[in-house]
Amino acid sequence: MTYKPTICITLGTRPEAIKLAPVIQQFQACDLFKTQVILTGQHREMVDQVMRLFQLKADRDLEIMQAKQTLTDITCRSLRGLEELFADINPQLVIVQGDTTTAFAATLAAFYQKIPVGHVEAGLRTDDLFNPYPEEANRRLISQLAQLNFAPTAKAVENLKTSGIVGEIHQTGNTVIDALLTVAKQEPQCLVPGLEWDKYRVLLATVHRRENWGKPLADIAQAFIQLLEQFTDTALLLPLHRNPTVREPLKQVLGNHPRVFLTEPLDYGELVGAIARCYLLLTDSGGLQEEAPSLGKPVLVLRETTERPEAIEAGTAKLVGTNPSQIVAAASELLGDAKAYQVMATAVNPFGDGYAAARILEIVKGYFSGRFELV
Repeated sequence: MTYKPTICITLGTRPEAIKLAPVIQQFQACDLFKTQVILTGQHREMVDQVMRLFQLKADRDLEIMQAKQTLTDITCRSLRGLEELFADINPQLVIVQGDTTTAFAATLAAFYQKIPVGHVEAGLRTDDLFNPYPEEANRRLISQLAQLNFAPTAKAVENLKTSGIVGEIHQTGNTVIDALLTVAKQEPQCLVPGLEWDKYRVLLATVHRRENWGKPLADIAQAFIQLLEQFTDTALLLPLHRNPTVREPLKQVLGNHPRVFLTEPLDYGELVGAIARCYLLLTDSGGLQEEAPSLGKPVLVLRETTERPEAIEAGTAKLVGTNPSQIVAAASELLGDAKAYQVMATAVNPFGDGYAAARILEIVKGYFSGRFELV
């Protein structure tokens, strides 16, 4: 029989939108499948920015976002909404990305209806269940339920093989590199009032993870102040997360410094422009550990663990934690030693070549060709 399977690509946060945008584009351009883009609404404005940038529209939107929502709120509202939606659409495959609460809830909702799940960026591990929290648990749980695991690296493949999973494992590269290179070709700008990119070596920083709330966040802010005092030719660009738990402590410590530029979250085009023009990155973001090396920028990881050890091994990133003296020492080396900087800036990015989404499409074609005659 001839058949056109329905693929539901489900997302809720900005990182998911960025990393799934190339996948959505590949599937929408393929007439073998009916593609449905599903938003849970875990994030709102930041996801909308990405959708506009990649000229994408959602087919369904659960609009679950509420003020001060907890992980339980997100899980329950997503699970209930997706149960009804999947029953209505009847997809033959649900694709999720990464380790968000949306990805976990979508996987569980699909499993309850015996719908196969494809997991983009599968196999990342820190082996510390609470660091990062709740991401490490989410991705482990998704791995146990997914039928198709799209692993970005050989290390991720190895992690999946040792996890006792039952689904297929495929190494594809990371789709975030696809997205980054597509946007970087457009040479986007990042215009920040008062920031003269040519006058300073700009340190681009992002901080948001739950495990860094409280004292770690205060320590990171103090490290930033010390760096600015030590290197007067530097400026700090720090897009603030919308969560007040993150915003307010950073504003309190950094808000009055003349060379600190606190902004609202940058849209993805602006972020790519900032990566291209900055000197180095200090971040607790997972995605930036993958993206920045493709544009030749060293990354200092403001975390105690990382699920991306490939970056550390390749020399594109260094794990520096949240202790101010360790952050300052690592950044000072890159700011004061041109050779050390060049070693990191020219290290080869291990996360992909820009064709991960195309590989994922081909794998899904193969998965269904054994079940249906595709037309």
